[in-house]
Amino acid sequence: MAMLNYQQSGTGENLVLIHGLFGSLENLNMVAKVLSQFYCVTNVDVRNHGFSFHENNMEYTDLAQDVIDTLDHLNIDSTYILGHSMGGKIAMQVALDFPERINKLIVADISPVQYPQHHNQIIAGLQSIDLSKVANRKQADEQLSHYVEDVGVRQFLLRNLHKVDDKLVFKCNLEFIAHCYPQIIKGYQQDNTFLKPTLFIKGGNSDYITAEHRSIISQLFPHSKAKIIQGAGHWLHAEKTVVFNNTVKTFLTQ
Repeated sequence: MAMLNYQQSGTGENLVLIHGLFGSLENLNMVAKVLSQFYCVTNVDVRNHGFSFHENNMEYTDLAQDVIDTLDHLNIDSTYILGHSMGGKIAMQVALDFPERINKLIVADISPVQYPQHHNQIIAGLQSIDLSKVANRKQADEQLSHYVEDVGVRQFLLRNLHKVDDKLVFKCNLEFIAHCYPQIIKGYQQDNTFLKPTLFIKGGNSDYITAEHRSIISQLFPHSKAKIIQGAGHWLHAEKTVVFNNTVKTFLTQ
């Protein structure tokens, strides 16, 4: 049984939150904080991320099983589930593999499809940081800037650094994530369907969900609908937090 690191807050019906690649449960704290006023929110670190265990395998069937094992540990029989990006793929896999455990599914800015390898530069950049020569995040940022131009993306990635015995180390397992990257970009591999209410939330400026994905989405999730948050990119929950949280709450209470 593979238990994920988690934080739990609030009371009421259960809601599980799953972050994206190179993230941790902290990324969805702005969602957890608001929704824990209405629900019992369980926010998890995916394996190889945050303070969860490390294993050199990131097949979605196994990542979904990690979530189920954690729910079993917490005696949660059924729950709402929300995932962003890679976390959305995990949430979809959980719903498709264990439909009896999931009441409603919310997928933030991702489709159940294979994506191109567009994180190679980020992986190379993170691997290039020489932690033996880095005393703080600012110095790490300097090294990473040769690979990643966007300041916001660098700040997000460098949240993975934390101090152990006065030395900076990565919380996430870079080596395993790099090795498992071909698994992470995969699309859904089976032919199950999830027949309960499902909401896909897309950032208006993001191209992670496109018109070409519509047929596979409606095939796997026949009772799904989509909502677009205008003026938001892939990090829609961080860029438009109030709108995002209201969208989630409206869908869950319908």
